[in-house]
Amino acid sequence: MVKLASARESRVYGPRRARNRSEYINVGFYVFSVIVLLGGFLVELSKERKWGLVMLLVALAIILIVNVHDLIAHLAGIDCRLPLMEFDLQLALVEFAVPLVQAVGSLLMMLGILFLFIQEKGHDGYFKLEKHAMIMLVAGPVLWLLGSIHNSCQIYERADGDVQVLQQSVQIPFLMGSLLFVVGAIMNIHDQSTMAHHGTDLLGRRFTWFGIFGSTLLVIGGLANLVKVFKMQQGELRLEKLRGGAHELLVQEREGQVPLILDGQRRRQRRQGEEAPLATVPVAGKVTPYKDVLVGES
Repeated sequence: MVKLASARESRVYGPRRARNRSEYINVGFYVFSVIVLLGGFLVELSKERKWGLVMLLVALAIILIVNVHDLIAHLAGIDCRLPLMEFDLQLALVEFAVPLVQAVGSLLMMLGILFLFIQEKGHDGYFKLEKHAMIMLVAGPVLWLLGSIHNSCQIYERADGDVQVLQQSVQIPFLMGSLLFVVGAIMNIHDQSTMAHHGTDLLGRRFTWFGIFGSTLLVIGGLANLVKVFKMQQGELRLEKLRGGAHELLVQEREGQVPLILDGQRRRQRRQGEEAPLATVPVAGKVTPYKDVLVGES
């Protein structure tokens, strides 16, 4: 899913007065999308399978938009300076990687379903898309699973028990739901290898059931995330804000407190200064170190 509620305010969801409201909308749209996703898989069990695929497309499109919006919000929080991620492990693994990976996974699944609709036309020339569609329907959930693993890399310096319970109630359903999607997609490839199905019939029953269970877990995780964001915005959770990192360095640079120089560059400059040869000045026909000249003159 999208990045979970953070222990620091480094997101820019809009103007300062509308920031909290924008985040509520962001999380709420995700909950709505996974509910539509669950409804799409349920419709797949009926005779109107095409409408089920349309619902899946709509749900995946909303998930894609939510994650892209979340990614832009986090990049805007650091003025889109990607090199700053070297200072902040959570910024790279969670705030940047999670929405990016989730968005790409949603896009791959959308393309896979679109390829199934193209095959539904029944032309032999389109059957070569079948293999690509099945691969995309596996790659998308795999990226979702990777994003769920990255979501577990969030760091809180100090947090009370309520925060930890809500954290686990969000992470575990997302992780298990994504895993069910991966297992269902792999089993679907195995099932369809022994059949001559094409088009929308390539989504087998087992994949549909795995999708139902996985979507249910995503709904549970989304609702828990909504509760967590609400409590964090209302200040009901005792949580120490993260100190340091890329965002704080950027703020210090804006205030003129510290130059934004990488530690590696500092070490290289220090090493080069130590290894540089001393300047020499000729005195009385011989070469004398410059520092000795200064000492002698004093």
